[in-house]
Amino acid sequence: MSRSEKAAEIRRIMGVDGENIGKNARNLSDNASDAIAAFDSYEELRAETRRIKEEAIASLPERIEEVTEAVEENGGHVYVAQDAEDANRYIEGVMDEQDAEHLVKSKSMTTEELELNHHLEGAGYEVTETDLGEFVIQVADETPSHLIAPAMHRSPPDIAELFNEYFDLDEPLSEDPHELTEFARERVGERIREADVGLTGANFVVTETGTISIVTNEGNARKTAVTPPTHVAVTGIEKLIPTVSDLRPFLELIARTGTGQEIGAYLTLLTPPVETPSLDFDTGEYGQPDDREFHLVLIDNGRMAMREDDQLRETLYCIRCGACSNACANFQSVGGHAFGGETYSGGIGTGWEAGVHGLDSAADMNDLCTGCSQCVNKCPVKIDIPWINTVVRDRLNRSNESESFDFLVDGLTPDAEPEGLDVQKRLFGNIETFAKLGSIAPGLSNAAIESSAVQRLLDRFVGIDSRRSLPTLADETLVEWAAGRRRANPDSDREAVLYPDLYTNYFSPERGKAAVRVLEALGVAVRVPAVPESGRAPLSQGMIDTADEKASAVYAALAEHLDADRDIVVVEPSDLAMFRTEYERLLPERSYSRLSDGSYELFEYVYGLLENGAKIDTLPTAVDEEITYHSHCQQRTLGLDAYTTEVLDRAGYDVSTTDIECCGMAGSFGYKSEYYELSMDVGSRLDEQLPDSGPVVASGTSCGEQIAALTADGAPHPIRLLDPRQSR
Repeated sequence: MSRSEKAAEIRRIMGVDGENIGKNARNLSDNASDAIAAFDSYEELRAETRRIKEEAIASLPERIEEVTEAVEENGGHVYVAQDAEDANRYIEGVMDEQDAEHLVKSKSMTTEELELNHHLEGAGYEVTETDLGEFVIQVADETPSHLIAPAMHRSPPDIAELFNEYFDLDEPLSEDPHELTEFARERVGERIREADVGLTGANFVVTETGTISIVTNEGNARKTAVTPPTHVAVTGIEKLIPTVSDLRPFLELIARTGTGQEIGAYLTLLTPPVETPSLDFDTGEYGQPDDREFHLVLIDNGRMAMREDDQLRETLYCIRCGACSNACANFQSVGGHAFGGETYSGGIGTGWEAGVHGLDSAADMNDLCTGCSQCVNKCPVKIDIPWINTVVRDRLNRSNESESFDFLVDGLTPDAEPEGLDVQKRLFGNIETFAKLGSIAPGLSNAAIESSAVQRLLDRFVGIDSRRSLPTLADETLVEWAAGRRRANPDSDREAVLYPDLYTNYFSPERGKAAVRVLEALGVAVRVPAVPESGRAPLSQGMIDTADEKASAVYAALAEHLDADRDIVVVEPSDLAMFRTEYERLLPERSYSRLSDGSYELFEYVYGLLENGAKIDTLPTAVDEEITYHSHCQQRTLGLDAYTTEVLDRAGYDVSTTDIECCGMAGSFGYKSEYYELSMDVGSRLDEQLPDSGPVVASGTSCGEQIAALTADGAPHPIRLLDPRQSR
């Protein structure tokens, strides 16, 4: 798919699904945030779920043996299917043995992965979905747009129109959700009573007892499991956990993170085959309890290979609560029909698609994860979802075929990537190189950057959208400026290194100069040495080897300062996030710990100085001046945004904050022509929270650029408010 075709498809899906997806996903995300904030045991239970999952996946072969023994001892059957064809063949065999014609299903993403409905219907069987959302999309002949809310993209009026057209009713249904639900309940209930076989998924399977745990909000799964005489449960092998007591932390978290409920409306624990007799609803006669059949079908379909993959293994810890999708700004605009592959959607969907369907299935959705990290603290199993997306992006980059003129681009860029890398990614991943070259003659470079002819060429051949204004290079870099001035406070006991990140150094040195002057006014001796870019730029493009080289170079440049007990102060939050999170995967453990422990976000550092005796009145202050502050998404994930608010408050500002997940710019994402309109759609939600007039400040470079594009006003870094020179 070309860039223009991709942009057109995203635009189409935003138009069809965007409004409903956005409203419903944000509602669930807000509810989850409230539920998490009110739950004191959240972090403790997250650590516990993580431990249980790590141990269960590590001992997966033993867990499969244990559950097989337990289920067979209970009187049921276990089948481990190697792939979709194997699983579908087995389930069709069960239907044949039971002389069945009709199967009812509760919601199951795993059977979506198998395309079970298509297989059984092709073999002549009738299949009825019983989950309300699945029932709707079965009638509409669509695919799910969300892991737990498959019809999230449809509104009640949409569904009323669909039902009225499909069922040809004498009395048309209204748009009242209660009437629509009642209609579906009656239809589904009738089909459950008529069914020969009931098929469910399972949220968890306890291996010591063979107990199945199902969490729903409708109760249809319980009816599906126990009403027909034969029950088939289909689930991935990653759903196995050792003991009943291990269920507790998962059941405490799954509804809180997914929907914001303390617990799901229906929590079902079954140890099948159940002992209650089945009922023939036509004759009113009960069957014999011993006649009940139970089959547990465990799906591998690539999961054992994922278990052996150090980078994708974390995906198997997923409990499919959907929290990562709800928290994702891009998902809120397009939903799973754009941010999805063959089966799975949202942030974690990339790992699932790559693992069970192959890399190609993840290709079109992968770039929609911008690494904003808003999903990280919402995941109940502490999965590093942005890293999984980065790994998949890296593998996709390496799977590209090289083209005839790749050698020309390779020669211009000193990265560690192979031929075949998309030229757009190679440019953004090597932006430091181009900034260095451009800074040799910034006036000439800026004339070229601002030329409409150059912008058209970049749009056509590189995919940089010409509707965006490109940042211009400063006449003097921050490092050059610092080298030409006398350092203040040379005898101070506290020394700091201001990290000259790529954007502050080459494009926005004024905020770096303001930071130096503020720290000096607070009594700190400040150095600004030349240090390479953190690796954030290449990592965002999936160029892991290049980012790894950058990380090593940064540590080498800063090691002597750490040895001298100098604090590392970082202006750009995305670079501090590199030091504190991604570097754990890129540097030796001791190097990572030293740099992570010795680095501070700028306002975190200023706050620390004030708490240790520095005086705010050594800086310019205000008297209840109103200011709107937009913090960076990764700054929020690290829990650092409150320092800026507190310091500005002490300086006399009346601070209002935005709470939108992401500005939509996300570094290079908003510059890419295929994503420009999506980026602006995400940004429009931030725009709604900005004041009609009055100053706005933003911590992130790209946040400021997006706000400037939305409002035509700049949004400088908040440190400019405290600059002793007050030149904002």
